[in-house]
Amino acid sequence: MAKYGLIGKNISYSFSKTFFSIKFENEKRKDSYHNFDLENIDLLQDIVLKEENLKGLNVTIPYKELVLPLLDNVEKEAEKIGAVNTIKISRNKKLTGYNTDHYGFAKALAMFFPLHKKTALILGTGGASKAVAYVLKTLEFDYKFVSRTKTPNNYTYKELTREIMHKHCLVINCTPLGTFPNIQDFPDIPYHFITENHLLFDLIYNPRETEFLKRGFAKGARVTNGLKMLEFQAKRSWKIWNS
Repeated sequence: MAKYGLIGKNISYSFSKTFFSIKFENEKRKDSYHNFDLENIDLLQDIVLKEENLKGLNVTIPYKELVLPLLDNVEKEAEKIGAVNTIKISRNKKLTGYNTDHYGFAKALAMFFPLHKKTALILGTGGASKAVAYVLKTLEFDYKFVSRTKTPNNYTYKELTREIMHKHCLVINCTPLGTFPNIQDFPDIPYHFITENHLLFDLIYNPRETEFLKRGFAKGARVTNGLKMLEFQAKRSWKIWNS
């Protein structure tokens, strides 16, 4: 019986545990999936050593970047992205990191093509945003990051004008703002500049309809949450673990 799991912080809401538990039940597998809520990423090694038959792990906020130094190998695409969300564990406890977020996002985004323009704003600069940027670059989008702190290559939330919002038709929330239980939170963008030409993509999946999406929908934009992206990336993780 193989064992799999998710490492992160405050992950009781996890999609992954439900997804894989249902998968194992439907396929009459005796495998199991567990949440490993870690206060510190350095505790990863303890889990790997103590848990018998552990074959693979998913990685979520806030450890997608912090986990990199703890891995024995990192697959080329994950290395380019600079973030890992899937770990394959060998029989001798060697850890290899992969990124399936970029695959999941690309597949989910393709369901909404064509867009009004190949332009995008990425809200947040964490591990998930790196996978999103990797996909947008591959698809030849013109994109900008948005964060609270100013850098030469991004906007701050306060800088978002009507012109900037109208220029960028895809807005992706890669922050945790709005995640259960803090469902009243939302990224501080000027929603009054959103139009029917926009697509708002929220990587959050719990709740299914975040305040970010509600505000975009009220302005006529197309909206989608992160559920399909997670399904696609989970299926890719499964292939990696069993290859």
